[in-house]
Amino acid sequence: MQTSPDRHEYPAHWEADVVLRDGGTARIRPITVDDADRLVSFYEQVSDESKYYRFFAPYPRLSAKDVHRFTHHDFVDRVGLAATVGGEFIATVRYDRIGADGTPASAPADEAEVAFLVQDAHQGRGVASALLEHIGAVARERGIRRFAAEVLPANNKMIKVFTDAGYTQKRSFEDGVVRLEFDLEPTDRSLAVQYAREHRAEARSVQRLLAPGSVAVIGAGRTPGGVGRSVLGNIRDAGYTGRLYAVNRALPDGQKELDGVPAHRSVQDIDGPVDLAVVAVPAEHVTEVVTECGEHGVQGLVVVSAGYAESGPEGRERQRALVRHARTYGMRIIGPNAFGIINTSPRVRLNASLAPEVPRPGRIGLFAQSGAIGIALLSRLHRRGGGVTGVTGVSTFVSSGNRADVSGNDVLQYWYEDPDTDVVLMYLESIGNPRKFTRLARRTAAAKPLVVVQGARHGAAPQGHAVRATRLPHATVSALLRQAGVIRVDTITELVDAGLLLARQPLPGGPRVAILGNSESLGLLTYDACLAEGLRPHPPQDLTTAASAADFHTALSRALADDRCDAVVVTAIPAVGEGPVGDAALAEALRSASAAAPSKPVLVVHVELGGLAEALSAAASTAPQAASGNPRQNAPSPTTAAEQLPAGEAAAEASAEAPEGAHLIPAYPAAERAVRALGQAVAYAQWRRDAAEPGKVPEYEDINEKGAAALIDGLLARGQGLTLGTDETCDLLGHYGVRVHRALPAPTPDAAAEAARDLGYPVALKATAPHLRHRADLGGVRLDLADEEQLRRSYAELTELFGAPEELRPVVQRMAPRGVDVVVRAVIDPAAGAVLSFGLAGAASQLLGDTAHRLIPVTDREATSLVRSIRTAPLLFGWRGSAPADTRALEELLLRVSRLVDDHPEVVAVTLEPVVVASHGLSVLGASVRLAHPPARDDLGPRTLPAY
Repeated sequence: MQTSPDRHEYPAHWEADVVLRDGGTARIRPITVDDADRLVSFYEQVSDESKYYRFFAPYPRLSAKDVHRFTHHDFVDRVGLAATVGGEFIATVRYDRIGADGTPASAPADEAEVAFLVQDAHQGRGVASALLEHIGAVARERGIRRFAAEVLPANNKMIKVFTDAGYTQKRSFEDGVVRLEFDLEPTDRSLAVQYAREHRAEARSVQRLLAPGSVAVIGAGRTPGGVGRSVLGNIRDAGYTGRLYAVNRALPDGQKELDGVPAHRSVQDIDGPVDLAVVAVPAEHVTEVVTECGEHGVQGLVVVSAGYAESGPEGRERQRALVRHARTYGMRIIGPNAFGIINTSPRVRLNASLAPEVPRPGRIGLFAQSGAIGIALLSRLHRRGGGVTGVTGVSTFVSSGNRADVSGNDVLQYWYEDPDTDVVLMYLESIGNPRKFTRLARRTAAAKPLVVVQGARHGAAPQGHAVRATRLPHATVSALLRQAGVIRVDTITELVDAGLLLARQPLPGGPRVAILGNSESLGLLTYDACLAEGLRPHPPQDLTTAASAADFHTALSRALADDRCDAVVVTAIPAVGEGPVGDAALAEALRSASAAAPSKPVLVVHVELGGLAEALSAAASTAPQAASGNPRQNAPSPTTAAEQLPAGEAAAEASAEAPEGAHLIPAYPAAERAVRALGQAVAYAQWRRDAAEPGKVPEYEDINEKGAAALIDGLLARGQGLTLGTDETCDLLGHYGVRVHRALPAPTPDAAAEAARDLGYPVALKATAPHLRHRADLGGVRLDLADEEQLRRSYAELTELFGAPEELRPVVQRMAPRGVDVVVRAVIDPAAGAVLSFGLAGAASQLLGDTAHRLIPVTDREATSLVRSIRTAPLLFGWRGSAPADTRALEELLLRVSRLVDDHPEVVAVTLEPVVVASHGLSVLGASVRLAHPPARDDLGPRTLPAY
């Protein structure tokens, strides 16, 4: 590495892997003295035109002086970065710090000239845009606030790189050269541009994996059985539309086929491109395979091989080396230890997984970190012709295994705009980047439902997963996901139930539910379930056991036509003696009535009525066609499906192959399951309506942001982190309009009496020792002390009960108006970001975990919902005849605390406890603030893949 005469050590933290516009990857790193040969080789491959655009004159080769200049940097005033693939340069960028006169300078000069050169073969891949993000971040780190660039007018591509970046800039033309100057401070537009580029690149990288034009299975065994041979057979039998190859180094000379598939001893022997390689060789041989794939130009890998991070520390190092090695060649990895991927699109028909049967084509995107859970979900989706999943199938399936590279975030980027996916179901055992996941989830949920079940909720993440540490409990993370529009469920059954309702029924317009059916008891169970889920059910309509299919049709049509109804739950029990004929008639009656009113969801609750479930599917003509010629894609017979499933587990709906406009009705074997799915759909629909009008972060004229910043800078000059004293806390909060009631120390009875005289009676006497603080239930607080006699008597009682004053740490505080005691907190979590929390004060709320959370910055609408989202919220709104609290003042307090933490990331923790919310106004009786130098915000920095 570079040493003297450099002024700084090699900045290894500038190294990063990035996804480019076409879905490939590149590595960005600082240029050092060791790169001279690479630089010369790179320059030789650049066209004369590109060289002319870079140097404004013919410049066929670099001189020795040029090479020295472009490889020797001090990493402060002169910095060069290179984008590399396969260890070779494909693009470079550099900046040189300049003074006001345009000559080389050092700090405090804060402007630099920047220049790019991209190899012609890699132009159009977004390399320059990625380099600009990274060189901009480096410059900001080194105190540079502005870039200047001179570009020839004909160099439209480079001008577009600068103008599209979203920075605040100005443009001039002089002496035949376009001069661009732009500030490097991130703006809303530059962040939006960065996120849009990130989305396009990551979505494209997943698309290349899921829809390859050619696939090679490396490690396909010579004899039947084994992982590689199984995957090869699954791809072949699924009817994959691209080119398929088998690769096994142990193949005998002259063997050209394996199971009817062209076979080779090395991927490099294949005549033609290979887009995707499925790697199923022992872990110790994977590195060699990756090298061969990279040199052959393979775009991506699915590594099903085990023996990586899930096996311990040695395996974790092997996994890190695998990712670094693959990225060297611009390849992305699913896995290792992956179950595989599936794409049911008729244009692809790819089953590069260990699943022996392809799920039916459908509109559900399915992501599972666990192979075992993936198997279970795919089994349901394939086998239940009359099951909960019916014949609604999947569009694409990804099992990420150890998710060393491609993660749920990447797949979300793809599904967001995938026209073949309407609903996303995800089983997650860890969230590697909660801040990014929340951002992507909010965007996805605004367009299509996202249902998530999270495993490992109460323990460590699986050994193979690299995750960021978080101090937030699982309940808080779940609340933040719900704020982002994620439908959080607790079990795999709920995941499927909710997903299938959302896949084929419209979103409900509200919580009003009509219930009708031929069983009074089942109707009452459904009614109770609706109340438990917070829905507003109408009294059940009992059609009696004698009801015919026509009676169901009439009742359902009437309920759907009722403006007071937002959804309908139909309950049904078997009709004695009717059998399949009656089931089919009832299914058709329900389907036709529902199709006549397609704007309201309909669900069916049935008991031991497999025939109805099958008939509901058949009513929409959704059974897979026998003429498809692919037995693995055909559904098993109803008898086979029934034999494979537990009794009572069946429920059905029509498939994605139904005629256009067919209304598909999900059916459930229990009222609780149907109503729970409906309740989740109602909550999600309300979130969608609220998200359409997201609210705003209000401005307050009395906020002194600059004054707070100056105070914070002065306090942090003392050290790395500190908890503020009482006066400093009051000063800082005061800059944001938050007034804290003074509490004066009372180490003696006389000091207490003097403090009370200063504050004015009536007063409160409180013990602030840690074991008594905020615990009025223990008796450490005396309220409404009207005079000195009462104060001294109370002081004596406290010291007699709890010990000497130095143990109690008593304080005196002026009485505030009575009201409801609440707690407001804000904290910076290293993984999730800034979080605002709210709940009622007291042990009961703490024991019940009755606290609500929102991500900062909080909008006015979010503050309103935050106050109303705790279970004990009725106490703020006049419960049992009490006076309603001033919730508007409370919401304003929440917004002011949110602004403080959002404006000043150095404020890493704020606690206001207690806050007494009276009928008019509120009083903050206690406050604490902690400051620290803020951690780096990777969501504001340049695009990078997780580091290994």
